[in-house]
Amino acid sequence: MRLIEWSFTHPLGPGEVPQVSEVRRKESVGFMVPHAGYIYSGPVAAWAYYYLAKEGPPETVIIVGPNHTGLGSPISIMPPSIWETPLGHVHVDAEAVEEIVRESGIVDVDHTAHIYEHSLEVQLPFLQYLFGNKFKIVPIVMALQSPEAAKALAKGIYNAMEKLGKDYVFLASSDLNHYEPHEVTVKKDMMAIERILKLDTEGLYKTLIENDISMCGPGPVMTLMELSKLYGTKEAVLLKHATSGDTSGDYSQVVGYASIRFPLP
Repeated sequence: MRLIEWSFTHPLGPGEVPQVSEVRRKESVGFMVPHAGYIYSGPVAAWAYYYLAKEGPPETVIIVGPNHTGLGSPISIMPPSIWETPLGHVHVDAEAVEEIVRESGIVDVDHTAHIYEHSLEVQLPFLQYLFGNKFKIVPIVMALQSPEAAKALAKGIYNAMEKLGKDYVFLASSDLNHYEPHEVTVKKDMMAIERILKLDTEGLYKTLIENDISMCGPGPVMTLMELSKLYGTKEAVLLKHATSGDTSGDYSQVVGYASIRFPLP
């Protein structure tokens, strides 16, 4: 709890703990949010949750992150289960899981990829701090992170959630460039962010490869970009960018972080 509040009130964060809207006002398709330890990326992540708090508790939160371990299927969705954190229990939305698997055609129900993964779990305490247990989750991890896979997953999620009529928000869990000096990482991060803000999926993928940018979650972010375009979104909004050096003071080898909002038109 204290680390979550610290993240909100940190000088790199929004500066205050948000007031959670009691009325649900869906204004965003989703958010790109980092997934490092809170002492490094928490203040940047807090920006996404600060804006989400103003929209009130969604029925379902689809959290998509990269597969860091190599375990499991290329795109793995967690079977119906209960996830536990120090702030309590969160249920996986079984109905949404079934429909996304059916509609996407590329997602496997597989818990193996989730066993040692952290990119999804780190988001839950922020959500629980804001919304208690008033929401369910759909956890997905991507080892296959191509533009084609992102488009297929986005279309599957769009069709499934529209068919079910669910009120949901999408969280794309990703850090940016890894383990280079601060100045290098900032330059590389902004190359990627420029493509993300323009919803240029192919441009982002090409930029990452051509400039050796070690963004760990391009697949989840590209999925959110494609999903946003299905809703008619034209561009995303950068809420905050920083590096681990900005919180730790060590600028020699840093990781880049960004919170980005994808608004509904």
